Amino acid sequence: MGDRQEEADLLDSAAQVRQGITRLGRRLRAERSPEALSVNKLGVLSHLHQHGPATAGELAAAQHQRPQSLTRVFAELEQTGLVTRIRDERDRRQSVLAITSEGTAALAGDMAERDAWLASAMAGLSPTERQVLRLAGALMDRLADDPHHPARHRPGAG
Repeated sequence: MGDRQEEADLLDSAAQVRQGITRLGRRLRAERSPEALSVNKLGVLSHLHQHGPATAGELAAAQHQRPQSLTRVFAELEQTGLVTRIRDERDRRQSVLAITSEGTAALAGDMAERDAWLASAMAGLSPTERQVLRLAGALMDRLADDPHHPARHRPGAG
């Protein structure tokens, strides 16, 4: 009986966390300026900024999408000078994408805009509540990177 209750509590907690993440994500997107980069473009730039140059396949896998789904995103980022395409040193037949200084600046600007809104919203919380959110953010990053529970790619998702 205790296992069922523990499982029910875990599912309730998961639902509450999911709801909070979803609502906050929507609000953060709503607070962005109309000319802000798309979520896909930000995801690609963020990955390149954090992990360095990557192939289209590596970037698509990191975004839980198919490479074909991001072809236009890669082309637009390259066309606007936010990424550059270079030959892969390991496999000269393949190219890798790398973030440019302009891409880094665009990413930083977008993050600053959202961070400013979130900091303003958090100003009304107590120091303890802000510390809890900081810890929750670190835990969510850890959950997102958990190799023991890989994301399942659903056909048509992304």
